[in-house]
This record gives sequence, C-alpha cells and structure tokens, in this order.
Amino acid sequence: MNQKNTNTIFWEDERVDGADKVTGKAKYTAEHNLPNLAYAVFVTSNIAKGTIKNIDTSKALAMTGVLDVIYYANCPAVPGYNPNAAERPKNVSEWRGHKVLYDNKVRFFGQPIALVVADSFENANAAIRFVKPEYETEAFETNFDKARLNVANLKPPVTYKRGPETVTNVAATVEAEYNIPIEVHNPMELQATIAYWEAEDKLLLYDKTQGPKSTQGLMAKTFGLPDKNVRVIAENVGGAFGSSLRSWSNVPAACIAAKKLNRPVKLVLTRPQMFTLIGYRPQSWQKVNIAANAAGDFLSINHEAISNTSRYEDFREGIVDVSKFLYAAESVNTKYSILPLDLSTPIWMRGPGEATGCFALESAIDELSYKLKMDPIALRIKNFTTINPENKLPFSDNNLKACYEYGMTKIGWKNRPTVPGTLKENGLLIGYGMAVGVFGAGKGTASVRAILSSDGKLVLECAVSDMGPGTSTSMSKIAAEAMQMPITKIKFKLGDSDLPPGPSQGGSGTTSTVGSAVDLACKTLQQKLKDLAIQFAPPFSGATPDTLEVKNEIVSLKTDATKKIEIVALLKLANQDKIDLTINSSGKTPEQLKFTSNSFSAHFVKLAVNPKDGKIKVLQVVTTGDAGKIISPKTAHSQMLGGVVGGLGMALSEKLEIDHTTGQIMNASFGAYHVPLHSQIPNIDAWFVNKPDMNVNDIGAKGIGEIALIGFAGAIANAVYNATGKRVRDLPITPEKLGFKSVKA
Repeated sequence: MNQKNTNTIFWEDERVDGADKVTGKAKYTAEHNLPNLAYAVFVTSNIAKGTIKNIDTSKALAMTGVLDVIYYANCPAVPGYNPNAAERPKNVSEWRGHKVLYDNKVRFFGQPIALVVADSFENANAAIRFVKPEYETEAFETNFDKARLNVANLKPPVTYKRGPETVTNVAATVEAEYNIPIEVHNPMELQATIAYWEAEDKLLLYDKTQGPKSTQGLMAKTFGLPDKNVRVIAENVGGAFGSSLRSWSNVPAACIAAKKLNRPVKLVLTRPQMFTLIGYRPQSWQKVNIAANAAGDFLSINHEAISNTSRYEDFREGIVDVSKFLYAAESVNTKYSILPLDLSTPIWMRGPGEATGCFALESAIDELSYKLKMDPIALRIKNFTTINPENKLPFSDNNLKACYEYGMTKIGWKNRPTVPGTLKENGLLIGYGMAVGVFGAGKGTASVRAILSSDGKLVLECAVSDMGPGTSTSMSKIAAEAMQMPITKIKFKLGDSDLPPGPSQGGSGTTSTVGSAVDLACKTLQQKLKDLAIQFAPPFSGATPDTLEVKNEIVSLKTDATKKIEIVALLKLANQDKIDLTINSSGKTPEQLKFTSNSFSAHFVKLAVNPKDGKIKVLQVVTTGDAGKIISPKTAHSQMLGGVVGGLGMALSEKLEIDHTTGQIMNASFGAYHVPLHSQIPNIDAWFVNKPDMNVNDIGAKGIGEIALIGFAGAIANAVYNATGKRVRDLPITPEKLGFKSVKA
C-alpha cells in the first residue's frame, strides 16, 4: 500500500477490512459452525393458494441422518404467533408477516410448509423430496396487470393535494403511464441463520441481517425473552440491497428447530428461495401528468401509482413522494394504492419507492422538454428550488446545479442531438440522456463505545452491521480525523447486538447516524485526555482544556508545541490502563430540524442502439452526487458504481417472470434472471460535489447508497428516446419494445 502523506493519519484510502475479505478470513453467517450442529432445509409448496390436508413425513423420517420434519401439526407453540393479544405475555408482540410452520394455509407458491432437519446438509436436502403434502387448492391471482384494472381489488389510496385544482396558461402537457416489473435483490450471500439455545431462555443467533439490534428485539418479542437474552451476530453481510432489513421465515424456523431438538441448527435458503422468501421490489403502475407554461415553469404535477403487496400483509413505499418536493410546482396531486396478490410480501429494495417514482417523473420531464423545445437540463434548472415545496422548509443544501455542470461537460452534452434519432456513430444510433435522483438525508440515534488503551490503540464499538458499503472503513476514517491519529491504530468493531445500539443499515443513514456518534465519542475522548494532562502532567499545570490540542498521538499546548506529552506516557502517568467511555448521539438538533435534508444525484448516459436489431449498448456513464462531505472516497466511489450496475439491470434486463396459471416463478436463478454482465458495464465517471452539509450533522456527511441508483433507469430511457425517437415506458427496455423482433442477449 502506498502512503499519501508523511503524518500517517490516513492510508491511501484502503478498506480496513479488505484483506480479511479477499483472503477468506472474514466469516459470513453460514460459514460459522457450532458443536453438534444440525442442518435444516425448507420444503416449499407447489401450489399458489389453498389448504394442506395432510403431510406424509414417514419416508423422510426414515432416511439416513434425518432428525425431524417440523410442520404445522408438530410445531412447538411460538408466543409471538398467537393472534390473541390477551393471551400473549406482556413482553411478546405478534409476529409481523408470514408465520412459518404455523398453520395449514398456503398463501403463495414456494411458501415453506415443512422443515427437514438432519445431521448434515446433504441428508436434509436428500429428504425433502420424500415429504409428501396433500392439498386442497383455491383460486388465486398473481397477475398484477389484470387485477389492477378492477378498482375493487385495491386497498384505499393515500392521497396528497396542494395548490389549485385547475391551472391556466398551459403551453404543454405530458400524460403517460409507466410500468416496472418485480425486481429481485439477488445478493451473492444466501440468507442464512444459525440458532442455538444456550439455555431455556437464552438465544444465540448468527444471522444475515442489516440490523442486529432490530433482529434482537424482534426475536425477543417473538419468543418472550428479555432483549439481553438474545444475542445476534452479523459481523459480515455479503450484500443485501434491502433484503435483510427485516427477519424472514428462516429466522424463527431455525429458532423453533433448535429449541425442539435442543441443539444448534443452521438454515440456509437456496438460490430459488431467495426469489420468493426475502422480499423484492414490488411491481408497479404509474401515471404522471405534468403541465407547464411556455417559459417551462411547472404548473402542476399529478402522480398516481399502484404497487402490489401480499394478501397477508400490507407493504407501501414512497413511490409518489418525490413528485411532492423535488421541483417547484404550485399544484401537486398524488395518489398511491396497493394491490394484494397471492404472492409473498415485497420489501424495500435499494432506492426504495423513490427509484420507482423517479423513473416515471424523470421520464415525463424529459418528454415534456421535447414538447417545449427546451434542453432537459435547462427545464430542470428552470424549476429548481431551494425551498422544499411540500413542507416549506429550506433544503439544508442543494448542489444539483453543480452536478448538472459537471455531468454535461464530462458526457459531452453539447453533442446531444435535439432531434431524436438523427445522430449516428459507426452506423449506430447515438443518444444522450440524464435524470435526477433524490433521497432523504436522515440522522438517527446511535451509541458508540470508545476504548483507548495504554498501548495507544483505539477500539470503537457499535452494533451496526455492514452489508458492503465499507462502514468499518468510513467509521475508522472519521475517528482518525477527529483524533488526528493513524488509522492503523484504530479498529471499529460492529455486527454484534451485545455492542452499543446502532441503527439498521438501510436508507442511507449509517454514516450520518453512527459517524456522528463516532465523532462525538472521539471529541469526548480528546476532552478526557486534556483533563488528564492538566491533572497529571506538570507542563500543563494551570492550563485550561481550550489551550490544549490532541494531535499525532500527543497532547500539547497550542501556543508552545515544546510543552507536550505522548498519549501513551500520559495514561501511564495517570495510572490508567485505558479510557473507556460510551457516547449516545441523538437525532437532529432543533437547529437542524429547521431544514429539510436530502442527498441528490444527476446521472448522465451516452448509449448506442443498433438500427438493425435494436440492441442497446451503454457507452459512457457520468454519475454525480451531492452527498455532503465524502468520508471515504474509494468506498463512496464504489457505492456509485454499484448503483449504476443496479440501474442498468433495472432499465435493460431485470424482470421476474411468473406463470400466472400456477403462480410459480419461472426464472428463479442467476442463469434466467438477467442481471448485467461485466461486459455490459461501460466506463463510469463517478463524481461528488464533496461539500460538507453542516445543517445535517456535525460531520457534514449525507447518504450515498440510494441516490447512486435512484433516477438512473430514467436516464437510460431518456437516452434511448434521444437515440431512436421511441419512448419506452415499460421496463425493462428491450429490442422488442423498440419494434424489433426478438434477439438473443
């Protein structure tokens, strides 16, 4: 590794956990092994809806190594499964969502109906085909496009209105419908849980979760335990994209089996089950209507959306929310409904709701720009606002104009044809497109423990997990900067519910929330060191804390650098083997609440469309972010690259296929569900404004993970229109939708 400067505060932006991950030292959930471990595999339904009349488990139980087959008839009672609140203990809450192994009802194709437990994974897997259920089937509906046409199928909508009912001086209007299919998370690491009852009332879990503390609380409330009696370990998470924001059926199932067999049980989902049992981006239909005057001022924005949920649980997300505040518009009306289907429950997926909504909104704005004969960026700048029109609060900061300027220059926006379908390079149709993304920049509560040892090493602890964005690195960097000490002497411990509480990793809030706590802990630690120096070190007798500084592992007098003492020597002098403190950082201050806070992005795309077969090739991407201060440039850059890859999949290839005659998913594999290939990823220029937003938190940082993807699919769709003159409003964009015959990918 190369060092950037001689003071050794920072290495050249390396990931502090990088070596452990590439060498295999870092362990993921399924890689842990406990003594006497048993292995569990789900048996899943092959009908979409109905009742299980009977399950014959005799042949499976007779097979080598099989320990038990657990299903509704022999499943031990789970306190949180009891629907009667009066019968549940006070410390128990009803399980939200599907209650696995609870009853004989089948609610979706692929639902777990039994759990085979054996002495090895191989023996458990071999036995599942010998579990024989008998069903009584019922009529079902999985066809979103068909079911949404009947208003009676919809749950009551959530509506929002502001401004006049009608507007005048309308020069141009766009009204269009947009469709996005179900999209699946597909992280590399399979969902996994290891459950071990260390005592009758003490539970240890290794679990793939984005929130060790939330999983701890949920399982405690489900099984009637004190929180402190449940320990959840999730030090490394191999990708999630939102799929591990809640506990799915694998978690209680593993706990049930471990309790019944009185031994630890490991349960790992299969890849096909990852398509069914851990949520997905819901299918959606949207209609957007935008009216503008001749100058390009938005007069009204109307945004309606419908997305699917399951029969047994309501799931909503912020699909229409961006239309309420991203642009200046006096009149805004939104309407959002959900449609129950006989499918499993959706969940937040990277850029939740906003990624769906921005595709429609940003596509409609692009379409409007052509009607007004205005540059799409000029139209957005015309409707730029520094005040959130929804809540009337000023944005804590909004540097979208800087993003526009950089993106236009780097993508070569001046070469964009104003008439679609008129620019060619090497016989290919060339198009340029752009779109905007936005997501809330929150700051929640977190606690961090800081332990400065007598050897000069600093350990920081928080229960937050890391699903890949480099939390350990960014937290270590924040600490190194706050303490002005080498990052090599800092360790950030995470992913264990026994550590001080931290938030679930999702919603682009980890750096803001936990980073603020780390910063505060380090500043408190510095204050402690100054106090010790004044109390025990003779050179500082009579000094005050404000006259001292802590830097380069030394406490010194600001006005006389010769008066100094090394931290290690100071602790020895004070007869302290360590300084150990825990700091709680709350949400936003009253002053910060005077602002509305968001991160912003602007994505730019240059692509080519083959006029012979309609194949699309993305040639260049410039993705820009306004995310406050960039703590770790390398990991932030990686976040933007990952967002582009996810956006490419959303725009051009990803679609869950369901056989509506059976309710079965037809492409539940990496081979059939098409995520972008490495060869399809173009040159990507990722750039940040990198301007601290001190109105959000004391470190000036905002979130990146969501804005990296939000809006990108719209940029692709707008570039395709610019290249071909054909507007595709139904994702994914394929040659067939451009009017070409089916071609191989």
